[in-house]
Amino acid sequence: MTGRSAARAAMMDWDKLRIFHAVAEAGSFTHAGEVLNLSQSAVSRQISALEDSLRVPLFHRHARGLILTEQGETLYRTAHEVFAKLSMAEALLTESRERPRGPLKVTTTVAFGSTWLAPRVRGFMDLYPEIEMHLLLDDRELDLSMREADVAIRLSPPRQADLIQRHLLTVHMQAYAAPSYLKQHGLPNKAADLDKHRLIVYGQEMRAPVPDVNWLLRVGTSDNRLRKPALTVNNVYAIMQAVAAGAGIGGLPEFMIQEGSDLVQILPELEGPRLDAYFVYPEELRGTHRVEVFRDFLLRQVAQSKF
Repeated sequence: MTGRSAARAAMMDWDKLRIFHAVAEAGSFTHAGEVLNLSQSAVSRQISALEDSLRVPLFHRHARGLILTEQGETLYRTAHEVFAKLSMAEALLTESRERPRGPLKVTTTVAFGSTWLAPRVRGFMDLYPEIEMHLLLDDRELDLSMREADVAIRLSPPRQADLIQRHLLTVHMQAYAAPSYLKQHGLPNKAADLDKHRLIVYGQEMRAPVPDVNWLLRVGTSDNRLRKPALTVNNVYAIMQAVAAGAGIGGLPEFMIQEGSDLVQILPELEGPRLDAYFVYPEELRGTHRVEVFRDFLLRQVAQSKF
């Protein structure tokens, strides 16, 4: 952005900038209007006025929606960072050291969030009713530095060097099958017997949420070949559901096997990949009371777990 356009940006109307950010996120005037509770025409007028004041086009307009121009991308990155920092400042200002309060956005994988975290959240809500909990379950890693979430529980070491991390737990992947499957197909007695069984694994099209998730395809093979799976699913929680329905054998983390589950661990001598879970948050939230109490709550829950 040139010196002149930067100066104009400094004088930008905050409301127009907020509307621009919403349009860039939504990809259309109509969807942004629904989020902002404004009409499509009102949103369009505000964007046009912002473009006129900056003297640059911010969007390419076409029949299927809007695409940011190069100048629009530059403004969006800056606006996104500004609004993320304002959101963080608001949360910090509303927090009380005596009684933690305010929003807390927690992200983790669908499998861990659905089977281990979600059932335990009520206990945290009862302890801290003034904290507004938001669970964002997603197998992709949300960007904490851009405040897509406040804290994360990651099932692999964080790759961003500027994040604070605390080791939470270590679990292993094990092989499981439903009684109905074993009744029909028999129980494998050794790893090589997996050649004759239906294996359910993670699809290759997506980045797996845990390392070496498809270890069942290679374990027990002598020539480093990979077995052909009977079913691929791009979600570990859905793999568990397919295994529970008797569709085949799947490798699952220990934390997914809840008390009362009828899934049978097969070949217990096989130890799959080790998963280390970390509690992660950005440096800006160091010392934030609601982050600290949630971290301590998780550590207590881990201490009471059986794995």
